[in-house]
Amino acid sequence: MKHTSKKLWMGICFTMTLAFGAGSFVVGPDTTHAASVDTADQIISTGSQFMGVPYQFGAQAGDTSSFDCSSFTQYVFGQNGIKLPRSSRQQSTVGTFVPRSQLQKGDLVFFYSPIHHVAIYMGDGKILHTFGKGGVTITNLNSGWWSSHYTTARRVL
Repeated sequence: MKHTSKKLWMGICFTMTLAFGAGSFVVGPDTTHAASVDTADQIISTGSQFMGVPYQFGAQAGDTSSFDCSSFTQYVFGQNGIKLPRSSRQQSTVGTFVPRSQLQKGDLVFFYSPIHHVAIYMGDGKILHTFGKGGVTITNLNSGWWSSHYTTARRVL
């Protein structure tokens, strides 16, 4: 009987140590960063599957036969478990502000003032988005029209 009580007591102590000690494990920034990088890569991969899909202003949310800029970002992020509002202006209010110099893969970048275009930052100065004749495409953010009309960015990952 004494031996059984000792085992029981040790089991309880071990269980309590695990239960209360679990809160002391901290997920460091490297782990969080790795998870968001994986998600960003998934988002870019999902969006890249739609290269050339036609642009249509006011395209129906969830329809993959055509996109406008914000239905595209909403759909791509949604396929990866992240809900975004429907319009680019609404999307520009979610997440946290990111300075242009600190853009990371998966950040949303916005254009015009007032905002009426959104794209996904891919890294290396490239954005994935849809507009005009070419539909879903990749564009260089750091040159020409897109660079001069850049307005802000938000991180939702």
